[in-house]
Amino acid sequence: MLIKGQNISNIKFGNTFTTDGLAHETFDYMLSNPPFGVEWKKVLTYVKNEYEKKGFDGRFGAGLPRISDGSFLFLQHMIAKMKRDDGGSRIAIVFNGSPLFSGSAGSGESDIRKWIIENDMLEAITALPDQLFYNTEIYTYIWIVTNYKAPERKGKIQLINAIHYYKRMSRSLGNKRNEIGNGEDGKLNQIEEITRIYGEFQDNAKRKVEVDGKEQDVIVSKIFDNEDFGYWRITVERPLRLNFKVSEERIAKLETETAFVNLAESKKRGGVALREIEEGKELQESIKEVLRTLGADCLYKNRDEFEKDLTYALKAADVKISAPVKKAIMNALAERDETADICTDKDGNPEPDTDLIDYENVALKDDIKEYVKREVLPHVPDAWVDESKTRIGYEIPFTRHFYEYVPPRPLEEIEQEIKDLEEEIRGMLEEIL
Repeated sequence: MLIKGQNISNIKFGNTFTTDGLAHETFDYMLSNPPFGVEWKKVLTYVKNEYEKKGFDGRFGAGLPRISDGSFLFLQHMIAKMKRDDGGSRIAIVFNGSPLFSGSAGSGESDIRKWIIENDMLEAITALPDQLFYNTEIYTYIWIVTNYKAPERKGKIQLINAIHYYKRMSRSLGNKRNEIGNGEDGKLNQIEEITRIYGEFQDNAKRKVEVDGKEQDVIVSKIFDNEDFGYWRITVERPLRLNFKVSEERIAKLETETAFVNLAESKKRGGVALREIEEGKELQESIKEVLRTLGADCLYKNRDEFEKDLTYALKAADVKISAPVKKAIMNALAERDETADICTDKDGNPEPDTDLIDYENVALKDDIKEYVKREVLPHVPDAWVDESKTRIGYEIPFTRHFYEYVPPRPLEEIEQEIKDLEEEIRGMLEEIL
């Protein structure tokens, strides 16, 4: 930066997350290529304090990403330095693929995407070719973020597929084997072409590009509404159905229940402890004797009926137990049964079966009730949505929107390749022998 004539006072020493060397300053344009997937565990305390105490008055008000990837911390740091007037600001930042989709609804990454998109700051994302950087081969993405969109771009996000715009370097530099052409070799100026695609702002725009040595028409630009990347994360629950039976097998399960086992244990010492342990063992045997009076051949398919008979039997035998022990008995003697009655709470509402909980992502533009009626109830008619657990999430499935079908190779070609390899191996073995 000094060689290029930058003012030395603009260069700050320190960790970006802990030392805001440009506090209270704003900029028209900001460019950044932060390290991919950088862990920020060492600065967790500082960042978390700024997030919790300052909120949006600080730099990280939208949320905190996973500890293993600080990409969104860099972006929020830059957004905090946007001008709020005078035409706003524009940011270009290079990310790997993780910030596009990592984190489900309610997570830090999803909440940060949600905040950026719902505030209409994400203008475009450009997918770049792989092998552009000397230390990694992965595909990278340029995010264009602004708080001053042109009228035709308001409420819209442009995705640009520029993965085919590259040329091979004559000499690689580590993992860097490709570069985006600038027209010096008399060929297409790929930098200008990508910029032109961005500027034209067209949906389903196509270009002729070279793919695997062949020229093809490829979609290079798509336009979406902000809401297209949002979704409802709904929790689909199904009722708990249990049967109850006092068999020796299920009584054996009771002997592994913590509350039942604890009856024959003591935290005291000496004779008092021995007496408590002996009394606990006697109570355990009394409970098992009472259970056997309910009949091993009787199969209850209604929890309330079984609990009523259990309570009556314990009272008749003058055996008193605590609520945790009673719960342990119910757990041990129960088995899931699709033909059993639905278990209900004290208000008569169905209790959910924790083993049958499922999650669905419903497009933000879709109606949740209509989705459940269309996609869920035909398969599980007794299901319902726990609305208290519904969350809004955002993700950008870039690859899915630009999926390019590659037909499998002909079987004859694969078969011939196998035969050629067999011949090659046979020849190598003959040389050894």
